[in-house]
Amino acid sequence: MLQLIRANPFISQQELATELGLSRSAVAGYIAGLIRERKLLGRAYVLPDHRPVVCMGAANLDRKLRSLAPLSLHTSNPASQAESFGGVARNIAENLARLGTPVALLTAVGSDSSGAALLAHAESAGIATHGALRLDDAASGTYTAVLDANGDMVVALADMALYDRMTPAFVAAREAQLAASALVVADLNLPLDTVEALLAQARRSAVALVLVAVSEPKMARLPPALAGVRLLILNAGELAARVGRPLEDEAAMEAAMREVQAQGARDVVVTRGAAGVLLTQADGAIARLEAPQAEVVDVTGAGDAFAAAVCWSLVQDGSDDLMLACRRGLHLSKLTVGTLDTVHSGLGPDSLADADTMNTNFLEQT
Repeated sequence: MLQLIRANPFISQQELATELGLSRSAVAGYIAGLIRERKLLGRAYVLPDHRPVVCMGAANLDRKLRSLAPLSLHTSNPASQAESFGGVARNIAENLARLGTPVALLTAVGSDSSGAALLAHAESAGIATHGALRLDDAASGTYTAVLDANGDMVVALADMALYDRMTPAFVAAREAQLAASALVVADLNLPLDTVEALLAQARRSAVALVLVAVSEPKMARLPPALAGVRLLILNAGELAARVGRPLEDEAAMEAAMREVQAQGARDVVVTRGAAGVLLTQADGAIARLEAPQAEVVDVTGAGDAFAAAVCWSLVQDGSDDLMLACRRGLHLSKLTVGTLDTVHSGLGPDSLADADTMNTNFLEQT
């Protein structure tokens, strides 16, 4: 019974009864005994020290088209093609699972072969998907990236309309799962009112909420008031979109970060690719971490790897050391850009050990 609950902490007593060949009343008796013995922690069958990180947002079929020569616009270009599983929330979830963290994915998929493959792959990676929204009248999400010969993204096309079906009612239906999590991380593929519902849920449950931006246009899905946000992760362009003005230098970015904090977000991290990251500090200062030198093979998934490592660090240590979390994030980004994988296939529970001692320079700003 514990094995079934560990695989799906939100399994119903009737489902347990069917799986085990027992009556529902017998299952209820066993559950009560496990709770008395503190092997389960009450409703939702939360296992001690096994609260998952819940990732909510996009899970797509990703296609990468990489030019074999310098790109020429308005004509055909020779290219190589690869398909993989992607989506910001899904990528973060897979990184976390490979790092050894219990994780669940709340996403939406269509009743097509892509959706079935997305969920099957997630389950094989150790990601719980029982809370996913399955839609019979929609196609699963797709993301197509065009890369130049150096592996840098030139343009991307996304078909993600089905995530608009993840409404506040969906959040309400998953409230027990969200409240029992170690941390909730959501991407801004979700509708504005759904993000607002997540903020309200985070304030009620006191479970930390991390929001991850996905693009400048989708910054419109970030609510005006950010009370309930433990951490907002975004890039410089997305930060400029949030405050509605160009950010010409670091001083302008720092001012914008403080403006976002004043809107209610506890902390803000701004990623800047090879230039490293800016991050807020508990003492009110803003720090800059330089990115480690990396041999770039493909940048796809680097930002999601960074976000995953930050979340892993906050959960793993149970601390608020955002500097260490970002150092680990930069390390995982470095590992990721050195492969063709959107999520590094060689990750394991010890993959971030070197990040604790690596030589990453930082400069605190006022």
